[in-house]
Amino acid sequence: MHAWRVARPGPISTGPLEYVSSQVPQPGPAELLVAVRACGVCRTDLHVTEGDLPVHRQGVTPGHEVVGEVIEVGADAGEEFRVGDRVGIAWLRHTCGVCAYCLRGDENLCPYSRYTGWDADGGYAEFATVPAAFAHRLPAGYSDSELAPLLCAGIIGYRSLQRAALPPGGRLGIYGFGGSAHLTAQVALAQGAEVHVMTRGVAAQELAIDLGAASAQGAADPPPVKLDAAILFAPVGDLVLPALEALDRGGTLAIAGIHLSDIPALNYQRHLFQERQLRSVTSNTRADARAFLDFVGEHHVAVTTPEYPLDQADRALSDLSAGRISGAAVLLV
Repeated sequence: MHAWRVARPGPISTGPLEYVSSQVPQPGPAELLVAVRACGVCRTDLHVTEGDLPVHRQGVTPGHEVVGEVIEVGADAGEEFRVGDRVGIAWLRHTCGVCAYCLRGDENLCPYSRYTGWDADGGYAEFATVPAAFAHRLPAGYSDSELAPLLCAGIIGYRSLQRAALPPGGRLGIYGFGGSAHLTAQVALAQGAEVHVMTRGVAAQELAIDLGAASAQGAADPPPVKLDAAILFAPVGDLVLPALEALDRGGTLAIAGIHLSDIPALNYQRHLFQERQLRSVTSNTRADARAFLDFVGEHHVAVTTPEYPLDQADRALSDLSAGRISGAAVLLV
């Protein structure tokens, strides 16, 4: 099979990825072997490739928004999935199930968690494996290309929206408007929120308005109203300050990314006083994933998916890094 490997983590302009031929992976007894049909291009893939995240597996194949067809079921994989089923592979791949965090329902905080495209090879390949317990059934009414970004961009955006504690009918600010943000905005709108978007790039601002945002302006610009909640999707620590300033009393800012550049010094009176809150978001639980996939099965979302062939994954990541992608890019296999 063909697959991409992170040969030398570093800036995408230095060619850290290599396109190789390798053996089709063998599924373990509790795993599924999946023929990849589409794989989303996530900013976390860029962080893995460029070395922003520490190396967990040498020469790893990135990609954790995988849609494919089950072609082999391990002997201990249970009966939920059969050969021929369409299935999703997401970021969260393993948790221990016995630690205090898992037992209280916070498996996203499990110290023994492992991740697709970081700890194990992911979907920038023609075939991939997944533990059956962490595979996802997918909603009808979407193409493979549309489904792929839902498996991380959608799920993590959904959890971020929960962490932002937006009150019913409240005003939500979204900072950055890429793959995850454009899906989260639609979920919030479907729930009755008023959405304001702060992002660079005219194309992203136009997409926000087209999807129903009440306003769209520059990434650090103040929104036209005070916000009840906000989510920071752009991995830019400098934006934490204007986002906190934009919050109304008692508002919450959730930071959605796995990586963020350094945050400048906060001024207590301007940024945190009046019970404004700052929260991080760490991965997701399988319950989050199921709830989100059920939601988008009932409330169709428009998924903007610039498409690239598998052998141009390096170009897709370059375009993502340079801000040339509106929506969520997808590799087609």
